[in-house]
Amino acid sequence: MQVQQPISAQEVLEKYDKENQFRTNIGKWAWVVTFLGVSLTVFHLYTAYFGTLPSQKQGAVHLGTALGVIFLLYPFKKGMLKVQKRIPWYDILLAFLAMYVTYHKIFFYESILQSRVSGYNTLDIIISILGILLVLEATRRTVGLPIVVVASVAILYAIYGNFVPTQILSHPGFSVDRTATALWYKESGIFGTPIQISAKFIFLFLFFGVMLVQTNIGKFFNDLAFALTGRYTGGTAKTAVVASALQGTVSGSSVGNTVATGSFTIPMMKNAGFKPEFAGATEAAASTGGQIMPPMMGAAAFIMMEYLGVSYGTIMLAALIPAILYFTGIFIGTHFEAKKLKIHGLPKSQLPSFRKLMKKNWFMLLPLIVIIATIMYGFTPQRAALFGIIAAFLVSLVRKETRMSFRKTVHVLEQGARVALPVIAAVATAGVIAGVVSMTGLGSKFAAGVIELSNGYLILALIFTMIACLVLGMGLPTTANYVVTATIAAPVLINEFGVAPIAAHMFVFYFGIAADITPPVCLAAYAGAGIAGANPFKTGVIAVKLAIAAFIVPFIFIYNPILVMVDIEPGMLVFSVVAALIGMVAVSSSMIGYFIRNSRLWERFILFAAGIMLILPEITTTLIGIVLVVAIWFIQNRRSDDEYESKSLSGSITTTN
Repeated sequence: MQVQQPISAQEVLEKYDKENQFRTNIGKWAWVVTFLGVSLTVFHLYTAYFGTLPSQKQGAVHLGTALGVIFLLYPFKKGMLKVQKRIPWYDILLAFLAMYVTYHKIFFYESILQSRVSGYNTLDIIISILGILLVLEATRRTVGLPIVVVASVAILYAIYGNFVPTQILSHPGFSVDRTATALWYKESGIFGTPIQISAKFIFLFLFFGVMLVQTNIGKFFNDLAFALTGRYTGGTAKTAVVASALQGTVSGSSVGNTVATGSFTIPMMKNAGFKPEFAGATEAAASTGGQIMPPMMGAAAFIMMEYLGVSYGTIMLAALIPAILYFTGIFIGTHFEAKKLKIHGLPKSQLPSFRKLMKKNWFMLLPLIVIIATIMYGFTPQRAALFGIIAAFLVSLVRKETRMSFRKTVHVLEQGARVALPVIAAVATAGVIAGVVSMTGLGSKFAAGVIELSNGYLILALIFTMIACLVLGMGLPTTANYVVTATIAAPVLINEFGVAPIAAHMFVFYFGIAADITPPVCLAAYAGAGIAGANPFKTGVIAVKLAIAAFIVPFIFIYNPILVMVDIEPGMLVFSVVAALIGMVAVSSSMIGYFIRNSRLWERFILFAAGIMLILPEITTTLIGIVLVVAIWFIQNRRSDDEYESKSLSGSITTTN
């Protein structure tokens, strides 16, 4: 795989982010797209304040309008973007057909409810088949083919389960009519929990992110991170980590975060002396963590709230310590790499003043404060998002450049709908998979298979679950990945192995996210490499090293869920967090190969083992870990002449020559 030349942020988005492969020149149909987009956003704002419709009606408006906009905006193939000068007739037909078959649930709401008892008629069956096919096609256009393949296999499994040779997975099979109507009309299918949460919470939080962009909060976060970290060793890389963590409170998109922040931070890192692969990997790893960063996190967090039956504040608190450990690992990794390459910070004269930034722009933080305060006070996420949107609108009025005219307001309302389109399509298709699991009892069959393969050992069950999450994550967006694994894998860990429910769900959530930086399919790393002009595969490997916490911490909080705020004892919690932070320093050091100087291979192994012992919240292992870290520090401190560094440097020079 050859190194590529740096390309623009927009080109990166179009290349690696399916969500950005839409038509830009659609002529008079732009008015229709604007009308549908604005109407969808206004509908969600209205129901957030006055109360939502019955779940099936709310979901029908949500999904139906989104499908209509998708077929008008997204072409059949990416290559048609430059060829087609107008929307083809068949996409217009599909747009209105998709809206009709979905709105049919609203028009004939009472008769459809009655049909659950009396049986569905031929028209109902035709509409359900068309609806499923249109959802799958819309998802293929906005998200990609892999998730559609998984959903299609699931449907075939529901119909032809009697032909599956494995006794554990086989079932009698369902007719096409019964499969289609169950997936389209019942709460366990397309209009199940995922789409309901999308219609109530996720859309509003995505629109909240659009409103924050209007206030220029992204630039403020970048400047703030630069002011806080720019003067320290490897300051440009640390700026990338802090800025991405802050951006993560606004957006839950790994690729989107990588491009938004990376277009600013990656060139800075390269100019400071970091290798292109490391610069791209740092941004990708940090941006991927945006989906686990409270308060907003990714869309999957809202679905987790519903699955677990807990408040969103509980989810936020559970995610807090793992997120701190994740970003600590990346932050420390960039520090050791900078020490290794002798990359210093920037002069104070080249950095913005933190005090001046806060004095000038402190009010930009108000929408985030409102969101956090209202959620922690006990308001529903729906109401909290509404208050946050209102606060963001008021903040936008403070400055002339962010103040919204009528035209700008319409544009922002339309963008709110556009941003949500891929998420809506993905969760609808995830509902297909979840519906098949419910119909066929695949969850219990999967549980039996895992227990048999793991022989009753929890660690083996966790490894199998991790692999499943990573493999699914190569083709499924994080939200869809979480829906599938939360439906199939998490119940196994909870019911068969006694794992705390929130720990089990956070486990599959984490590894679904980690897929975005795990080779060979690591879209966030590819996006970072595109901006940096780096080798994509090497960038992915380095991103995994930097984000090593994502692969370690989930195993730790399964065995001791105090890290996700379960069975809290204040003293033990403080001890566990401090020890885990020191442990992340040791693990990051072992990944980079530098502690107080370049580490020998055996020293790296010891540092890694010591780090794991420190992260394990037990006094004995923690003390052993501390002893090992101190021992390596003492040994490296005694190497006064950097003999190892000299040999490594001369060896690399000889090899190069």
